[in-house]
Amino acid sequence: MIGNFSLMRALPVALLLAALSVSGWATASPGIALLNQPALQSAKAPRAVLLAVTRAGDRLVAVGERGIVLLSDDSGQSWRQARVPVSVSLTAVQFVDAERGWAVGHLGVILHSTDGGETWVKQLDGVAAAHLALVSAQQGNDAKRLKDAEWLVADGPDKPFLDLYFSDRRNGYVVGAYGLILRTADGGDSWQPWMQQVDNPEGLNLYGIRPAGSALFIVGERGLLLRSTDNGSRFEALDSPYDGSFFGVQGSSAGELLAFGLRGNAYWSGDQGVSWRRIETGLEVALSAGTRSPDGALILASQAGDLLLSLDRGRSLRHLKGPTGTSLAGLVAAPDGSLIGVGLSGVTRLKHDLYSAQR
Repeated sequence: MIGNFSLMRALPVALLLAALSVSGWATASPGIALLNQPALQSAKAPRAVLLAVTRAGDRLVAVGERGIVLLSDDSGQSWRQARVPVSVSLTAVQFVDAERGWAVGHLGVILHSTDGGETWVKQLDGVAAAHLALVSAQQGNDAKRLKDAEWLVADGPDKPFLDLYFSDRRNGYVVGAYGLILRTADGGDSWQPWMQQVDNPEGLNLYGIRPAGSALFIVGERGLLLRSTDNGSRFEALDSPYDGSFFGVQGSSAGELLAFGLRGNAYWSGDQGVSWRRIETGLEVALSAGTRSPDGALILASQAGDLLLSLDRGRSLRHLKGPTGTSLAGLVAAPDGSLIGVGLSGVTRLKHDLYSAQR
């Protein structure tokens, strides 16, 4: 049942758990019907629980509870709601350019847009994903893999996807609870279960996926760190400096990366994850979101609304002036240089010079 699963395993931070509780998802069984029920249009949507935000060119796209997708063409000063074919909570969103993007969420949903987020189509859901896993397992000789796939089918489509990464219009991955990972090489027209290519025998939750240099990294539950150096064909486990969950990772084109998660923990690596150094944050609450601005600044947010800034690709972090006053689940730098946060209170548009003045 999605409610029990949400509370116990799938959702990476207390912010997200609280969000589902507030919105009624933590105790209810929404059912498969929500996979075919369009998101309700509401004037209150910008104040709904929102879980991720990104850019599609100069447009901002935010996603959240009950299938809400919001669009802004004025750097977050005003928002309008897009048309979405499902009513399940959406947890992550990415656009590879101004037109093409994907969003993922509960009940194994994968959505796709070709018009900058104005309209969306469902490419996959948990029912179809479980069937794909079963068919793939039946073609192999791995008894455990077959048993896991049979369990996915029997248990129903209650497993959420929690993050995604597309390198271009065709190639991408979605990751989620219980070690779920799927790969596409045709823009999502078809998907392949990729669990057998990942060094995650316990099926730990996968919370974030990002590139750094020439490698691709996944972070997850209980300090899980995975790296692919062959364009995603195989993900191998790395020695982890931390046994608590990592909720996100940010990488640079130079190959440096910063993994962050529970109790304010953040770790930096300058050698593609071979070694790690703990970065002091001064926080005891979870780091729940991160983003890179177009000028290279790295900004993290905490569950309590604290904001941290790095101007040296994650080697050090310093506090921005004052917390935002609201829990944040997602961050993005707007075209006008302002910082946009989303979370329990919907959209928070921070001052234009919030971080630029401190550079």
